[in-house]
Amino acid sequence: MSMAVAGLLAGMTLGFAGYFGGFGAFLLVAALGAIGFVVGRFLDGDLDPGDLFRPRNRDDRRR
Repeated sequence: MSMAVAGLLAGMTLGFAGYFGGFGAFLLVAALGAIGFVVGRFLDGDLDPGDLFRPRNRDDRRR
C-alpha cells in the first residue's frame, strides 16, 4: 500500500470519527493512530526504542 493510500484511509477514519463521535473521538482516533504508527515503525525495524528515549548530544548534531 502506498503512503498516499494510507494517508487517505487515515484521513477518512479521522473524518468519520469527528463527524459521528465529535471532537473527543477525533482526538482519540488521532492519538491511537499515532501510537499505532510508532509501533508499526518499530516492528518493521525502522525505529529503535533507544531513538525515542536517548538524549541528543550537541556533538552529534555537528557531524
